[in-house]
Amino acid sequence: MFQHIQNSRIKLVFGLVVVVFLLVIIRVFYIQVIEYEKLNTLAESLWSRNLPVQADRGKILDRNGNEIAGNETTSTLVLIPNQIKNKEEVATNLANILGVSYEEMYKHVSKRTSIERVHPEGRDLSYETADKINKFGYDGVYLLKETKRYYKYGETLAHVIGYVGIDNQGLSGLELLYNDYLTGVDGSIKYFSDGKGNKLSMPEVYASPQSGMNITLTIDLDLQLALENELTNALKKYKAEGAIGIVMNPKTGEILAMSSRPTFSPINYQQYSVETINRNLAIWQSYEPGSTFKILTLAAAINEGIINVFEDKYYDTGKINVSGTTLHCWKHEGHGSQTYVQVVENSCNPGFVVLGQKLGKEKLFSYIDRLGFGSKTGIDLNGESKGIIFDLDRVGPLELATTAFGQGVSVTAIQQVTAVSAIINDGNMFTPYIVSSISENETGIIIKENKPTLKKENVVTKETSDLVKYVLESVVANGSGHNAYIEGYRVGGKTGTAQKVGPDGRYMVGNYILSFIGFLPANDPEVVVYIAVDGAKGVTQYGGTVSAPIASSIMKTAINLYDIKSDPEGMPREYLWYEQKYITVPDVVNKSKKEAVSLLSGLKVEYSGTGDNVVSSSPSAGTRVKEGSIVKLMLN
Repeated sequence: MFQHIQNSRIKLVFGLVVVVFLLVIIRVFYIQVIEYEKLNTLAESLWSRNLPVQADRGKILDRNGNEIAGNETTSTLVLIPNQIKNKEEVATNLANILGVSYEEMYKHVSKRTSIERVHPEGRDLSYETADKINKFGYDGVYLLKETKRYYKYGETLAHVIGYVGIDNQGLSGLELLYNDYLTGVDGSIKYFSDGKGNKLSMPEVYASPQSGMNITLTIDLDLQLALENELTNALKKYKAEGAIGIVMNPKTGEILAMSSRPTFSPINYQQYSVETINRNLAIWQSYEPGSTFKILTLAAAINEGIINVFEDKYYDTGKINVSGTTLHCWKHEGHGSQTYVQVVENSCNPGFVVLGQKLGKEKLFSYIDRLGFGSKTGIDLNGESKGIIFDLDRVGPLELATTAFGQGVSVTAIQQVTAVSAIINDGNMFTPYIVSSISENETGIIIKENKPTLKKENVVTKETSDLVKYVLESVVANGSGHNAYIEGYRVGGKTGTAQKVGPDGRYMVGNYILSFIGFLPANDPEVVVYIAVDGAKGVTQYGGTVSAPIASSIMKTAINLYDIKSDPEGMPREYLWYEQKYITVPDVVNKSKKEAVSLLSGLKVEYSGTGDNVVSSSPSAGTRVKEGSIVKLMLN
């Protein structure tokens, strides 16, 4: 019995020992295998330290791959105070190199902290400065790679791109809106130290930083630079308060160029007011559009079939009375009897008042809504405004009349460009956009791509669109937009002269926003250009005088960039007495010498040969040349 009990106890003890042993093995297995990563990380964190290596911010490129925003590599000074042996010597030499006091530098090298950043004098160090520090080879003194945003073209596209802070964080524009994509993943230099911070003789571990993603824009840098130059010149020439310029492809909604004045330098943003750096006037500022808004009224009237622009006529006396208020035409004595093509050419306000009355407020304001006024266009930029449009129940006869010629409503430049693009693009409205794609820095693989987005179809019919384009081409060839005319090319457009409203709500005397919206080729537009100059001085206050020539210059740049072909089918220009006239060289080949001279009236003729019949001419037939130019005829 006793033996049996004893054997049972031995078995029990043995079983307990086995169980405990198994538990120990399981625990060891759990620690060594299951929990290894976690525990190793915790242990390592006690004696490892990381020095951050800043990642490059993603680049911002134009549609052709030209770098607009990139990075400069600099160095930043980081200290590990516990590793610095001769603090007095280190402080003295670093103070001399960086140009700071010894006392200030000694505070850095003796500070009770694991890692000390020398800020700001130790940031953005040049290569030469970093090399001087590096030559000493001091323990505990580290020079880490740091990137600094670099804007190669200075103020170019400043409001669109925005700027970054000292820590490379996007603060406005695309830099802010796409900050998560542009920001990379920092790397590190890992070193090992004991509890007192002394560096251990273990190799450092380097983890490479990962650059941010690149953003490709729809912007054409060459066209953008041309626009920037024109706006800068306009401000100087006219001592203007501001200016806005937008170039868009009406068939896709791609923004090819965008700028406004006043502008700023993204690198030196601290030197500018908050209003200057944060307001992209092309999408933020709303103002009375003036006569450029007449394009909408014209399109609505044609689309509703209430006028025949060639046959219907309006007699302009220079004024019209609406509900007891007299509204004037810019030409005091009036234009007399006009077709509605001439009403548009002459930008006659009373004529458009009548169009508004024929449409009625419901119809006119339905087109205003249909064409996007009073709401955001949806462009992929922050800070867009909606403008201000009358509530329909507050529109009386006078409000209807003034709205018809662009007074009393408030719109943005991007709204006007989008609306006019729809009207001249067979009635198809595209959402404007400026970011084309986002791609990985290393591989170039596109992770996000924007495509043209058809926002609305048939805002007007194709027939209406074609007729509006014809009338607006006539405005440039024969009317108020003649300063935008380009020899050999078909250009359409409309001028605008809008009186500004002061802080007291009253119209300001002699203070206007002068604008022009144009497109080419007029029969099949590839680019739409909008220019507005605010508060021009020392010049006749008309959009056709100030803004139309600027738009013409931009369109000439587009002709060269996109190889837009000349078109002899365009409307001939109606020249003013003081303007240089151009003549199309007629076909005189196989004509007699006498016939050729008669056909070449207005040109100087020189001969080569002694025959009586023309074999060839230089320049050849169809060429546009200045009146009085020499044409050489080869005789048989």
